[in-house]
Amino acid sequence: MLIEHTLLPTRLEHVPLAVFAHRQVASCAVAAEVAGLIRARQRQGRTVVLGLATGSTPVSLYAELVRLHREERLSFANVITFNLDEYRGLSADHPRSYGRFMRRHLFDLIDLPETRIHLLDGAVPDAAVDAHCREYEQKIRAAGGIDFQILGIGRNGHIGFNEPGSARASRTRLVALDPLTRQDAAGDFGGEERTPRCAITMGIGTILEARRIVLMAWGWRKAGPVRAAVEGEVTTQAPASFLQDHDQVQFVLDHDAASALTRYRLPWLLGARACQGRTWDQRPIRRVAAPASEIHRP
Repeated sequence: MLIEHTLLPTRLEHVPLAVFAHRQVASCAVAAEVAGLIRARQRQGRTVVLGLATGSTPVSLYAELVRLHREERLSFANVITFNLDEYRGLSADHPRSYGRFMRRHLFDLIDLPETRIHLLDGAVPDAAVDAHCREYEQKIRAAGGIDFQILGIGRNGHIGFNEPGSARASRTRLVALDPLTRQDAAGDFGGEERTPRCAITMGIGTILEARRIVLMAWGWRKAGPVRAAVEGEVTTQAPASFLQDHDQVQFVLDHDAASALTRYRLPWLLGARACQGRTWDQRPIRRVAAPASEIHRP
């Protein structure tokens, strides 16, 4: 199912795109696709397996799913979830754990059965980490694989916590966090010195096995990694670029996150076809060209 406002591909873009003026509208479009899949499976008497991301990017998506549950009777009784990652050393009840994040923004607000929630355990003993990761992979397989995977993207191009250098075939494992990732997370932990140095994450190979993948990105800080993933070569230095190998992937962006793409920076290089499907007001181009002090930071 394609999301509204999908743009015609250009010769430089290697994944389908959907660009929206506002992240809220984009999140509603993704939520509608997720809800449609859930309801279709309910009519068939089948479960649906969702892979879920954390961080600021999916918050508006989860808010819309909660609204659909409360106001439009969307039930999650047939849903199974697997989260992408967790900081190493954080227990499930730690206020900064991704488990707590998911309960605060989604799990405690819908009718998702507790037995169908799967989270990585950041506090598992060192000697048991490898076994815990293998068990997580086995649980995904036992559930029938992930039907719909939600992703964000880091400023260094990571997906999950698959940092630059991660292999395409990587599986769920313990990883060392990139300095840029820790820098970006430092505000949540009261300083970089208090920020975890490691995490447990699904691997790129695990992610690519999902039947449908939607990567969401908002804001000008994500413009560079989005461009590398969409227009660049497939490389371990830009882990999100591996998504080019998936035949059911879509990048859902706001104008700022899309602003570094050639279709917005230098559209005349691509011809009239690149302008189809959007209103030609040159707003994204002005944002790229403006001094840093004039650029809106969401």
